[in-house]
Amino acid sequence: MNYDALVPVIRTLALEAGDKIMEIYDADDFEVKQKSDDSPVTAADEAADAIISAGLRAAFPDVMLVTEEQSATHTATGDKFLIVDPLDGTKEFIHRRGDFTVNIALVEGGKPTRGVVYAPAKGRMFFTQADGQSVEETGAFAKDKIGKVTPISVSDADNSALLVVASKSHRDQATDDYINKYAVKDMKSAGSSLKFCLIATGEADVYPRVGRTMEWDTAAGHAVLLGAGGDVVRFDDHTPLHYGKADFANPFFIAYAPSVELKPA
Repeated sequence: MNYDALVPVIRTLALEAGDKIMEIYDADDFEVKQKSDDSPVTAADEAADAIISAGLRAAFPDVMLVTEEQSATHTATGDKFLIVDPLDGTKEFIHRRGDFTVNIALVEGGKPTRGVVYAPAKGRMFFTQADGQSVEETGAFAKDKIGKVTPISVSDADNSALLVVASKSHRDQATDDYINKYAVKDMKSAGSSLKFCLIATGEADVYPRVGRTMEWDTAAGHAVLLGAGGDVVRFDDHTPLHYGKADFANPFFIAYAPSVELKPA
């Protein structure tokens, strides 16, 4: 894969999808439907998916594409594929809480190697550059030109006073029980893949997820975190989180800065 060609394309598509999402978000009302798994879907999910899918298929016709909204038609992924969640955090979108993102990633050999996470309501954009370094872009987000970027890196965590981030919509007792194994200085909640990005920027140290997620939920944030020096491992045995599974379902996991002394499950 030519990363120099990939990165500008996925960044631009994320911005274009974000514009469409915000157009619907700012409307007086929008329809919410239920998918077969009872999860919600909106016109914003579908419109963003159409924009990103068309753009990726035009730019990279030989690379398999997996998207959440078309996942029922996907059967195998192979060693290399693009994976998209056009609107991660649909519940945050529906409740107009702002913590939703556009996620686009490239997976190679079971690992997300490049990705972009764009939070249009928050005005935050994170992506991996062609060289693999993760950055946060600030400014006007022009679609035809990358603006000012700042390299990001994970924290040097203080294990006696950790900063923990957890899901805003999927918090449960099992998550709290695991968090209680650590010495926690502060805890924050965030929606969607922003949790990975908060660790990537050093705004948090660790994010345990004891609940169901799919590969499109995590791949882009995982790529950004890897490019900032962090990692994501399985919750049960702390081995690397792998992509390309037949059903795209993730096991429970922990995203963290390597200076965090992980506790057993």
